[in-house]
Amino acid sequence: QVQLVESGGGLVQAGGSLRLSCAASGSIFSILDMGWYRQASGKQRELVATITRGGRTKYADSVEGRFTISRDNARKAVYLQMSSLKPEDTAVYYCNAKFSVTNSEYWGQGTQVTVSS
Repeated sequence: QVQLVESGGGLVQAGGSLRLSCAASGSIFSILDMGWYRQASGKQRELVATITRGGRTKYADSVEGRFTISRDNARKAVYLQMSSLKPEDTAVYYCNAKFSVTNSEYWGQGTQVTVSS
């Protein structure tokens, strides 16, 4: 079982930066594929960025060049550095973990990011 706890959300002005953190429990973190998703009010949850257990990253077109995903296997953590934030980045951001061996998927409780114009 994997538990995920996000932190770092908050209110920021447009053009500002925030760093989200996701702390994971369990002993299999290093072999999990991790990701960040977001869900704006009234919209479907969408992928923001992913990082494989090998460190390969992928980004949504809307955040490419502004957001950076990274992981620290020793700390069992994944991060999302967000820069040049826009009001349309306002959403609840969720940490996600996938364990391919068992086809299991885990979600955190989410952290609110609000970008004011």
